[in-house]
Amino acid sequence: MFSKLNPGDLDKPTTELKAGPAPMLDWLDPAKFVVDPCYQREVGKKGRANIRRIAQAFCWSKFAPVIVSPVEGGLFAIVDGQHRTTAAILCGIDKVPCQIVRADQAEQAAAYAAINGNVTYTTPTQIFYAKLAAEDHDALRIKRICDAAEVVVIRRASLGMGTKVKKGHTQAVAALGHCLHQYGEITLITSLQCITQTADGNAGYVRAHIMEAICQTLHDAQYWRDSGEQLFRALDDFSFPDSFDRATEDARNDFSKTFKKVFADLFRAHLLARLGAPDRGRVTSSRTNPNFAVTP
Repeated sequence: MFSKLNPGDLDKPTTELKAGPAPMLDWLDPAKFVVDPCYQREVGKKGRANIRRIAQAFCWSKFAPVIVSPVEGGLFAIVDGQHRTTAAILCGIDKVPCQIVRADQAEQAAAYAAINGNVTYTTPTQIFYAKLAAEDHDALRIKRICDAAEVVVIRRASLGMGTKVKKGHTQAVAALGHCLHQYGEITLITSLQCITQTADGNAGYVRAHIMEAICQTLHDAQYWRDSGEQLFRALDDFSFPDSFDRATEDARNDFSKTFKKVFADLFRAHLLARLGAPDRGRVTSSRTNPNFAVTP
């Protein structure tokens, strides 16, 4: 359902409005654009990668108007939009939509700093839900995996002060993506179920490092991973809170240890005690596992 913009109880500005000359909108030839090195950044390695990414999937619905300012010689200084305009040139596009503002060099630099500095941070979970709405392939896979394991990726706004974390709730969407690509769907689903479908559901422990530690353990010992209900029941008496505290403490006191490694060792030791050593013939590693490639 749509909602209207509503400033609510936000205070109105106390300063006098000095918006400057109203901008014009037009389609301009990028051949007329110049870059002022006094305030514009150089296009480095990350910038070049970003340009290639934009060009590979160029779409006008993702192209914001370029902000330019007239300079001598009938040219225009780019205030914002250097990367996307370069991508448009790579695609053979000869005109791009522009917002033309009249500003001297100091005002151009101030506008560049404001546009690129006053950016509201977008969380990984917000990006995930935007991709989900766009029916992005990887986002849909993650959603399907989460549904199978009774996991819910929650938006940050839903975690207010004093909010009790529920079973399966997580914000570790980046770790979900990483584990999916590194270990595959079956290992990730089973690893999540080791948390949500054992004991009382272990609310609050669908965390990045825990998820990664379990995925690595089950990936290396697929006999355990594929043992179904026996695996889950063996974990009913595995204490996620105690193991979390132990791994945190050990990693803090010994720089040679990481949380992930300590937690994985504790998890592995518990399964060894409950299920016995896995069949070594079925133990694989990320370097030799024939199913390592991402599933379609």
